[in-house]
Amino acid sequence: MAKILCVDDEPHVVTLKCAILESAGHSVTPCTSAREAIEKLRQNAYDAVVTDWRLGDANGRAIVQAAKDHSSMPVVVVSGYVAEAFQAAAPLADLYLEKPVNPEELVTIVNELLKTGERATSKQDR
Repeated sequence: MAKILCVDDEPHVVTLKCAILESAGHSVTPCTSAREAIEKLRQNAYDAVVTDWRLGDANGRAIVQAAKDHSSMPVVVVSGYVAEAFQAAAPLADLYLEKPVNPEELVTIVNELLKTGERATSKQDR
């Protein structure tokens, strides 16, 4: 079970994404603003972040930056503005998915990124 931070400024969308990830066995923390997400990233350890790009108080780049500043956790951007997000300055998210996202695809991608991260961590620990 991974600990995932899920960010979207639309409450019904973040609730749906959280339910999708929780049904796959993950522990998910919802956030509806960039400010709240960045604060949670500073205070807690997460295994991955799933975030929207256009948020009411900032864009997803602030969240990607905060996540990458704290660890090498995977970050997935799920947005209707993927082209805009992909053209943003570094650091880049690990993957960009167009809204609406297929729930099975989201779970598969997050799980694969988590496995890749675990393999990288176990190689570093040797």
